[in-house]
Amino acid sequence: MQPPDHPERADDEALLKAQPIETVERDGSCWVLLGTAHVSAASARAVERLLAREPFDAVAVELCEARHRQLRDPDRFASLDLFAVFRQGKAGWLAASLALSAYQRRLASQLGIEPGAEMRAAMLGAAARQLPLWTIDRDVGVTLRRISAALSVWRRARLLAGLVASLVDDEPVEAEEIERLKQGDLLESAFTALSRQDAALYRTLIEERDRYMAARLRQLAARHGPRRVLVVIGAAHLAGVARHLRADSEPPEHALAALETQPPPSPFGRFLAWGVAAALLLLLAWGFWQGPEIAADLLLDWVLATGGLGALGCLAAGGHPLSVLSAFVVSPLTPLHPLLASGTVSALVEVSLRRPRVADFLSLREDLTRLSGWWRNRVSRALLNFLLTSMGTALGVYLAGWRMLGRLIG
Repeated sequence: MQPPDHPERADDEALLKAQPIETVERDGSCWVLLGTAHVSAASARAVERLLAREPFDAVAVELCEARHRQLRDPDRFASLDLFAVFRQGKAGWLAASLALSAYQRRLASQLGIEPGAEMRAAMLGAAARQLPLWTIDRDVGVTLRRISAALSVWRRARLLAGLVASLVDDEPVEAEEIERLKQGDLLESAFTALSRQDAALYRTLIEERDRYMAARLRQLAARHGPRRVLVVIGAAHLAGVARHLRADSEPPEHALAALETQPPPSPFGRFLAWGVAAALLLLLAWGFWQGPEIAADLLLDWVLATGGLGALGCLAAGGHPLSVLSAFVVSPLTPLHPLLASGTVSALVEVSLRRPRVADFLSLREDLTRLSGWWRNRVSRALLNFLLTSMGTALGVYLAGWRMLGRLIG
């Protein structure tokens, strides 16, 4: 009588056959690319089964060092220096990081699995077998800066508005987004939810990172010698990374340097800022030429519109009264000098008056999943202060300009 087949082995074979796997051999190295879904328990099990079944010399994961640290230490925000974040102009990075974290938590609560479970399985499997773990993705901060540089001012504003909306959105993730995430990439899915299909976003989030991860694998293989490597990446990157691994001939260091360089910002943004300041001065000069009373009315319109809406944005964020006052004072001056950005000044005042406590950092991940938590937590509230004050000031500049022009030509 024939012994029965091992049901576990049969299950493993069926599981792995259902996964997108591609093998690429080049220059003595063999890369086994496993395309995963970031919200799939099956992907995590596939990683475990592959590591148990096949011998590997290293494990590579679609993570940069920052996201690797986040997975190892979900409460890493506790070490943030918020003064430095706002002073160094990194509020956009913090907003994107918190929005991504909130998006992940919403997915986890809705689907019962934490996004990135397959990456954790790869990390734990590599550690258990004492295999080197290679982080091959581009730094998320570089990707965000390249996104900003690739978008026009108006598309960037639309993305920022979507980002602000996502920060306070506690609605369930739509089924369409979940299906796209099962086939795609966590960063792409999060940003696509903010700003639907966009060629520049796709190029930066997917195509550039395909090239980067392939170059990184080639660089590490050249540095450490031929290896058999398990590469755990999102399914959206599988075909692109495999294609670049086979075809690219450019030295990997050159490709990595080019893809890590931040493109120069569009001159349109600088011209727009200078144009707003010049228009303001011309309108005031025109008003003085017509009479001091008219000039005084124009100046009052400017101060009330920009200062009032900047302060209203700060107030909507739950800002301290002195933060609201600083927003009112600085907002009229913001278009005249970049160091007087109303959002930055009001956020710095907020952080100095209401310093985040240890409890705020420890509860941050949980607070991000609830609308009320964004206002209760001092870390996220400081960020909302920056964003809403900045948006209020920008709206005030637009409304004040039309009001002043209407007075002069009416």
